[in-house]
Amino acid sequence: MGTDKALLSLEPDGRRLAEVVVGLLKSVSDDVFLVSAPRPEYSAFGVPVYADRYGESGPLGGIASAVAQARHEFCLVVSCDMPFLNTNLVRWMAGKPRRYDVLVPQLQGESRQGSGLVFQTMHAIYRKSCLPAMERALAEGRWRTVSFFEDVEVEAIAEDDLRKFDPELRSFFSVNTPEALATAREWRRHVCDGGGMAGGDGDQRRLATLTART
Repeated sequence: MGTDKALLSLEPDGRRLAEVVVGLLKSVSDDVFLVSAPRPEYSAFGVPVYADRYGESGPLGGIASAVAQARHEFCLVVSCDMPFLNTNLVRWMAGKPRRYDVLVPQLQGESRQGSGLVFQTMHAIYRKSCLPAMERALAEGRWRTVSFFEDVEVEAIAEDDLRKFDPELRSFFSVNTPEALATAREWRRHVCDGGGMAGGDGDQRRLATLTART
């Protein structure tokens, strides 16, 4: 994008990307924070900002920093450039039996993970028990976000289940190009934030939440 995505504004209300995401997450969690290099502008978002504990180690370092910082045992990690998060989907994920270390959606697509089914690691719930495996991967220079998955219990969410809450899968839309920003601004003219209701039950609000890595 050539600029700080977190500070890009969305029409018509002019709110910035990170501000939109933080607002959605506050309706489902009582522990919302950013992991990022500190910037004075972020104080306007009204949530704590914590430095990445693992330096220039990519998204995995940000995820590990969030899990380490989170007050609760389970930490939802999302990117700051995903303004169409569906809070009903997040609540459903938070309410699933917690027999996993990682609860992560899978979608058809291609990424550095390869082609076929791609883990959506920046829209996933991580248990604190993942932290040792994450730290081993980082120490060994294995910075792919899925590099520690073989050492923990991973539960994938199928696309069909995701579409029950988010038929067009807009929760996973990232504003990471000028063209994507134009699309997001057009969508914002026609849809409400996230499509979910505010609030959540006590168990769901024990989920720590992060908007990570600008």
